[in-house]
Amino acid sequence: MKPVDFMAKAARALESAQLLLDAGDTEGACNRIYYAMFDAAKAALMATGAPPEAIDAKTHAGLIAAFSLHVVRRGFVVADHGRSFNRLHELRMIADYRGDRIAESQVRQAISDAAACLTAVDALLIES
Repeated sequence: MKPVDFMAKAARALESAQLLLDAGDTEGACNRIYYAMFDAAKAALMATGAPPEAIDAKTHAGLIAAFSLHVVRRGFVVADHGRSFNRLHELRMIADYRGDRIAESQVRQAISDAAACLTAVDALLIES
C-alpha cells in the first residue's frame, strides 16, 4: 500500500467513528479513531522516509514509538499529534479490553484530535 491508500483507510475509519458515536457506541468509536491514527501514522512514516522496520513495526507500541521518533521528533508534525496517538491507544485499550465507560466528551475530543492529525499528515503527503 502507498501512503495515500493508508490515508484513505484512515479517513474511512474516522468517518466510521463518528457514525458509531452518533449511534451511542463510544467503545466502537474509540476503536475506529485509534485505527484512523494508526493508518495515518503508517502513511506519515512512509512519506518521511522512515526505515522499513519502523513502518512495519511488529507491535502497536512499536508503531507509536516509530511515529514519535521519525515523524514528531523530526518536526514533520507537532508534538500534540504524538501525544494524541498515545492517548488514543489508551482509550482503545480501555474500550476493547477493560470495558470501563468512556465519556462521550472524551470520544468527541479524540475525534477532533485525530482529525487534526489526519489533516497534518495529508499536508505532509502533499509536501513530499
